[in-house]
Amino acid sequence: MNTRGLSTLSIALSTMLLAMPSSAADDDALLKDLTSVIALLGLPCGKVVSAKPLKDNDHIATCQDGHRYRVFVNAEGRVVAEKQ
Repeated sequence: MNTRGLSTLSIALSTMLLAMPSSAADDDALLKDLTSVIALLGLPCGKVVSAKPLKDNDHIATCQDGHRYRVFVNAEGRVVAEKQ
C-alpha cells in the first residue's frame, strides 16, 4: 500500500473514531484510571469525579476533595500529574 493510501485510511479511521459517541462505561473507566494514577503518584485526591479532555492522554481531573490535576504523558513517556 502506498503512502497516500495509508494516509487516506488513517484519516478515515480517525474520523470514524471521533464520530462515535462516548459511553458512560468509558467515562467511568477513565475516572477510575485517573484516580489510580493520582494515588500512585502520592497526591491527595480521594476520587476523581470529573475529567475534561485536553487532547490524547491529557486531561484535567477534578477530585472529590476539590483538588485539580492535569494528568498527561510527558516527552519521556511517563505519566505526570501537575496540580492546577
